[in-house]
Amino acid sequence: MEKLKSLERVEESLAKLPSVGKKSAERMAYAMLDMDEDSLEEFSLAIKELKEKIHVCPICGNLTEDEICEICSDTSRDQSTLLVVSHPKDLLAFEKAEGFHGLYHVLGGTISLSKGKGVEDLSINPLIKRIEEGNFKEVIIATNPTIDGETTALYLAKILEKYPLNVTRIAYGLPMGGNLDYTDSMTISKALEGRRKI
Repeated sequence: MEKLKSLERVEESLAKLPSVGKKSAERMAYAMLDMDEDSLEEFSLAIKELKEKIHVCPICGNLTEDEICEICSDTSRDQSTLLVVSHPKDLLAFEKAEGFHGLYHVLGGTISLSKGKGVEDLSINPLIKRIEEGNFKEVIIATNPTIDGETTALYLAKILEKYPLNVTRIAYGLPMGGNLDYTDSMTISKALEGRRKI
């Protein structure tokens, strides 16, 4: 029996989402068929509004529904410290941890030769402009500990050398509750590098 075209189209769309395989997409599509008309209408409206209402903050690159995101408009935040992340979801992780109360800058990705993403594709010029116009004392580079993340961090550190700033990189190490014997050698070596006085 041939698959229904409308159902197949929904499955193909759902399968484009991260971590959603063909079987999961099929289950979700069938679940949508079981939804009542109002719930399905609400679901489609929520998806439509994602692109209509959410945009990038013109200052930091975070996602917002306002003209300027709530972090950039919060004058109580530390205006001398800037934390640079690759994506808005990375910013969200730092906000959830509640350990940082400065400002952010979202690059919009990392330098990646394999994905064809170069320096010109990232929000680096706006970052430099913010540094030149602001009163930052420290810039913390918080890209992921991957080849692309490290390449980006090294590039940023190099171009920020000429500014009177303390340029730092987040430390990597062992997670709380982790066991040394289950930890890979790279993590152990980064934990040693990031050690501090107690």
